[in-house]
Amino acid sequence: MAAVDSFQLLYREIARSCSCYMETLALVGACYTASKAVMFMRDCYSLIRLHFIPRLVSHRDLSQQYGQWALICGASEAIAKAYAEELARHGICVILISSDISNLADTAKAISDTYGVEAILIAADFSQGPSACKPIKDAISGKDIGFIVNSMDGSLDLSQGFMDLSESVVWDTINRNIVAATLVTRLALPNMVDRGKGAVVHISAGHCLCPTSRKAALSASTAFLDNFSRSLHYEYGHRGVFVQSLLPFRVSSQGSEGYSPVGWLVPSPRVYASHALSTLGISHRTTGYWPHTIQFQLVQCMPEWVWMLGSRIFTRAT
Repeated sequence: MAAVDSFQLLYREIARSCSCYMETLALVGACYTASKAVMFMRDCYSLIRLHFIPRLVSHRDLSQQYGQWALICGASEAIAKAYAEELARHGICVILISSDISNLADTAKAISDTYGVEAILIAADFSQGPSACKPIKDAISGKDIGFIVNSMDGSLDLSQGFMDLSESVVWDTINRNIVAATLVTRLALPNMVDRGKGAVVHISAGHCLCPTSRKAALSASTAFLDNFSRSLHYEYGHRGVFVQSLLPFRVSSQGSEGYSPVGWLVPSPRVYASHALSTLGISHRTTGYWPHTIQFQLVQCMPEWVWMLGSRIFTRAT
């Protein structure tokens, strides 16, 4: 009995001495829970404000807000092509730039016939250096360029170790993704700054924003385009130029019989472009599509080692 009484007395003394710490820990836990609740509500509000409210408001006059012409680099890409069509639907004339324009002739004709706007094709191989800039300079001369859209080359999305890449693939990754976006932006940006209005959009890939196994070069290109956009925003945002970094996750690809089956997580390029364009002028850095934004938030909460493990499993499976 004496031992039991001694234990109860000891327990009461320890509980009494620790009561202040327990109250402190409870207060810390309550504050942490409240902060997480506030952050969750803020994220929900941001999601609604960015992806839903703009699609409910009245039609915007993009030509008046930004300019009459759009310069689309990497126009062979599905998202860039759909973005060009979406701009044309708003009455914007387009200049389509690609290293191979043979597969863009039908697209340009369809845009002109359907929306009644001009569509110009330019072949530019940026591996040739400064000579690739001349046809672009001639095309934009005297035009009210309101949009610069640079799209990353999806054909270079290869699941290979860095040492397994050929030198030509490495050069193509640099020229088509980094050099092309930098030079095209440099050519058309001064006119925007002089007029005090315009929009620059860089389309990369959300799934490569984090370091990704067997996609080192593509991940680096994505990081470049994202940081390039954010830097330009701080340099020229106060001078009327809106700069946006688009980080889409998976968008359906085109096969021999059209686009592959789509769902709400994997939209068609046209659906994605419509959603992405509605975020222009609102967010400087976004996925452009609300289910992708949810995926992006989950990736940001994920430890890097978990992301790397998942990327290794996924790349081996594909």
